[in-house]
Amino acid sequence: MSLVYSQDMPIGSAMPAFRLKDPYGHLFGSDELFGRKGLLVVFSCNHCPYANAQWPRLVALAAEFKSRGIACVAINSNIHPDYPEDAPSAMKRKIAALQIDFPYLVDDTQQVARDFAAQCTPDPYLFDAAGFLVYHGRIDDNWKDEGKVTRHNLRDAMEALVHGAPCLEVQSPSMGCSIKWRH
Repeated sequence: MSLVYSQDMPIGSAMPAFRLKDPYGHLFGSDELFGRKGLLVVFSCNHCPYANAQWPRLVALAAEFKSRGIACVAINSNIHPDYPEDAPSAMKRKIAALQIDFPYLVDDTQQVARDFAAQCTPDPYLFDAAGFLVYHGRIDDNWKDEGKVTRHNLRDAMEALVHGAPCLEVQSPSMGCSIKWRH
């Protein structure tokens, strides 16, 4: 595994628009995904140990904040012949195993990851209802052991967004496996 950190995307940046399919062939447009308060976009995959350790936390956060107005979408840009465990068929198994109840989309051209300047898995971006970035950083301060987490960075940012408060002034980058670029 190749450890990388997320790149800076300036707070206030507009969310890049996209149209992607899930592994079942259903098409989703970014403009259709927002909740009344905003949208959490997370670049993830199936094989990365960093992503796998944090998938349950992401599923729990999405469930908690869905009724509070923040929708969630995960995007897999690791559609690469050298990583069959990230193929759409494997995504279906991940959706079933974790009972993911938000769209988990296939970025088979990797263009959406490039548009976001996504670098790692997981790589979370939180946008307000108008489509402007309010948080880009780690889920929490201990990717490996949820029991040792002392800072719930993404959750705190989501709480702030729900309450109309400013998000964190210091945003620590996410870290994980690099996106497996095809070229």
